[in-house]
Amino acid sequence: MSRNQNNHHNNKLVGLSVEVGDNFNAALRKFKKKVDQSGILMEVLKKQYYEKPTTERKRKKAMARSRWLKKQRTLNNLK
Repeated sequence: MSRNQNNHHNNKLVGLSVEVGDNFNAALRKFKKKVDQSGILMEVLKKQYYEKPTTERKRKKAMARSRWLKKQRTLNNLK
């Protein structure tokens, strides 16, 4: 079984029904919003290059630390 066939069940599809008289720009905006909410684009960008597991853990830990520090700064500013 090839790699694409094995991951076939993980495919996410974004659908949008557009009426004949609808504005194209509004439909495009709705489509972009649905794509952003589904996370498809972020997943594609993430899988564009291989990231070693240790590098991924380091990156996630650094992101968590920066979120925590930001939260601490906002809490300190409220006091």
